Amino acid sequence: MALVVVDHRGDEPTAGALALLALARRLSSSVAAVVFGPEADAIAAGLGAAGADVTFVSTTVDADLGQPQAAVVESIVRTHAIAAVLLEHSVAAAELAAALAVRLDAGVDWDLQDLTVEDGRLIGHRLALNDTTAVTVGWTSDIRIAIFRLGVLEAPSTVDAGEGRVERVEAAIPPYAAAPTVVERRPTVREGVDLARADIIVAGGRGMHGPETLQLLEALADALGGTVGVSMPIVDRGWAPRSRQVGQTGNRVRPQLYLACGISGQLAHRVGMEKSRLIVAINADPTAPIFGICDAGVVGDLHAIVPELTRLVQEAKGAAPG
Repeated sequence: MALVVVDHRGDEPTAGALALLALARRLSSSVAAVVFGPEADAIAAGLGAAGADVTFVSTTVDADLGQPQAAVVESIVRTHAIAAVLLEHSVAAAELAAALAVRLDAGVDWDLQDLTVEDGRLIGHRLALNDTTAVTVGWTSDIRIAIFRLGVLEAPSTVDAGEGRVERVEAAIPPYAAAPTVVERRPTVREGVDLARADIIVAGGRGMHGPETLQLLEALADALGGTVGVSMPIVDRGWAPRSRQVGQTGNRVRPQLYLACGISGQLAHRVGMEKSRLIVAINADPTAPIFGICDAGVVGDLHAIVPELTRLVQEAKGAAPG
């Protein structure tokens, strides 16, 4: 049996958690899930349809504290003969995985992008050497812990699964694990924009001359019906809020169209947008790494190309340029 630790935001499971359940369903004939926090009951009710045969619920353990979670997950693994534990990367997931590895004498593979079964063995797939080389990894332990890179798995639209059942679970939590408490939560201010849900993103990077260039990007985004994102250097310069950042330390996005303007395409940015369906790049440097992953590219100054592209889009839509 495979066990998925379900991450959630409020009373909704994350897309990554749903994707892990679908993956576990593909690999194993029996799938379990575990949900922590006061919202766990509401979340658990829908996980059967997402692929869980049974969902374990612990409303008293905080969803952001890995140590107390480890006591509960250890109990589930030992009681129900769990062979693999799947998590999507987060601070709590890293803490939980480390604690489980010690408690269960289990191996941990990190930063995975996929799992397969080959000759009866569970095989992990990931990228190495600055994401230039695909490698396979495995486990020597009986219990396998797999942590996935954020944003690499996409939740399917449908899963062939039943209703599933829900079981409440508790465990004795050692004093050292119960000691930490969450004293404050600060929600991310998105200023009305959720890049993770955007279908079209026009993003600007180091090639921008100044904050006024954002107006050019906004005009193109408006013409396309999209929204504006930026790379980390633009946030660091104070030209845009962090809620607009795409990349390893920002938003992970999967739009239908990602238009990269003046973005070199270094690894830290690529991991946040490389799953976009169509990538178009505009960059003055013909050797920029972004041209190695884009579907279409234009070598040139974004300050000349973006306004002309905006005009052409407006004309194609029958709107008067303005």
